[in-house]
Amino acid sequence: MAKVVSVSDALPASCLHACLLLAEAVRRAAVFPMSGRGVSSLLQAYLWPIGQALLTFPVLALLFTLPFLIVQYRKHGYVHKLRGLVLYSLLLYLLTALYLVILPLPETRSNCPPGAGTSGYVQSVPLQFVRDFLKETQFKPGVPSTYWGVLKERAFLQAAFNVLLFVPFGLILRYYFRRKLWISVAWSLLLSLLFEVTQVTGIYGIFECPYRLFDVDDLLLNTSGGLLGWLVAPWLTGFLPRIHKLDDEVDLTTVRVSYIRRLIAWQLDAVLLFAAFALFGLFGKPVAAAAVAGVYFIVLPYVTGGLTLGKAAVRIRLQGRGERPTLRELAMRYVPLYGIIGGMNYMVLSRKLEMLPPYVLTGWIFVLVPVNAAFALHVLLRLFRRDKGLFYEEWSGTKHVVSASGLKPRETNRPKPR
Repeated sequence: MAKVVSVSDALPASCLHACLLLAEAVRRAAVFPMSGRGVSSLLQAYLWPIGQALLTFPVLALLFTLPFLIVQYRKHGYVHKLRGLVLYSLLLYLLTALYLVILPLPETRSNCPPGAGTSGYVQSVPLQFVRDFLKETQFKPGVPSTYWGVLKERAFLQAAFNVLLFVPFGLILRYYFRRKLWISVAWSLLLSLLFEVTQVTGIYGIFECPYRLFDVDDLLLNTSGGLLGWLVAPWLTGFLPRIHKLDDEVDLTTVRVSYIRRLIAWQLDAVLLFAAFALFGLFGKPVAAAAVAGVYFIVLPYVTGGLTLGKAAVRIRLQGRGERPTLRELAMRYVPLYGIIGGMNYMVLSRKLEMLPPYVLTGWIFVLVPVNAAFALHVLLRLFRRDKGLFYEEWSGTKHVVSASGLKPRETNRPKPR
C-alpha cells in the first residue's frame, strides 16, 4: 500500500461516510503508533485497519442483509448457506481492503503541507518498487546467502502485501462469479484504480490534499494479486461444492418458507400501504383504511393466485386447500389478523378512541393488552413448533409456498471459465 504523506489538526467527524466515522472514532479512542521503520511497525500498519474493519463489519452486514435476502429469494428461490458465506466474506474483504487504503485518516481537513503541489502525490514510474527493493535491501542476485534475509525486508513485505491484498478478489471472481481470466484481471485493475483515485483525491475532496500516493506500481501489484488468486482458485476451493451445481438437488416445492422471509414480505407490503395511506390521506379514516387493506390482502391475492407485491418480491405466495386460495379462505386468514387484532391496535394508534368516554378507552386497553400478549406468545411458540402454522393459517387452511414461476432454469451446463 502507498505510504502516509502527512497528518495534522482536528477534522469535524460529520463530513465522513458512516463507516469512516466508526473507524475514526475507534482510532481516536486508541492511539495508533505510526512511528518506526521496522518490520513490526509495517505489520502494525496493516493489522490496525484490519481490526477496524472487523469492528465496523457488523454494521455494514446488517445493512447488506435485506437486499441480500431479496436478491437470493428472487434469483434462486431460497438462500443457500454457502452463497451467504461467500458473499459476506466478499463484503468483509472489500471493507478491509478499503480501510487498508484510507486509514489512518488525517486529523484535519486542511492537511496540505506548506507549498504542496499535486505532482508529489503521484508515482508514475512503472516498476519503481524493484529499484527501491534493490536500493533498500541487502539482496545480491549472485549471492544466495542474501536471499533469505529479503523475506524480512520492509520493501519486500510492502510489495508482497500489495499482491496478497487482491488474491481473495481474484479467487472469488473465479469461484463464485465464474469469470474468465481476462475479465477477472480487468476487474482487479479497476478495483485497484478505484482505490488509487480515492487516495489521490483525498477521498474525493473530503480532505484538501491527498494524504497517500497514487502509485502505478500498486496497480501492477494489485492486478497481479488478482491474477494469482484466479490461478490458485481451483486448488484453494477444490473441497467446496461447485457454485453452479448448488441448486441441482433442490426441490423448491419442499422448501419451507421461513418466518424471516414472511416478515420481509410483510414489511414491504406495510411500506406500500403506509405510502398509500399517506398519499390518499387515509390516516384517521378507519373505514377507508380497512377497505384499502381488504382489497390489498384479500382481493389482490385472489386475483393473482396468492400474491401481494411484498410476497412477489421474495417469491412466495399463498396456497389454499387447492392450488389457488379462495375468497373465503383469504377472508378467514386476514379478517382475524388484520381486521380484529390489527384493527384494535389501529384504533388506539390513530387516537380515535379519545373521542369516546374514558371508560370505553380503558376497557379497550384492558382487552387489547392480553390479546397482543397472547398473539405474541402464540407466534413465539410457533417459532419452535415448525410443524404447525399460526392460528389464522389453521383456521383458513392457507399456507405460504415458494413461487417458482419466472425463475431461470438451473445453469448446470454452463461452461467453466478458462
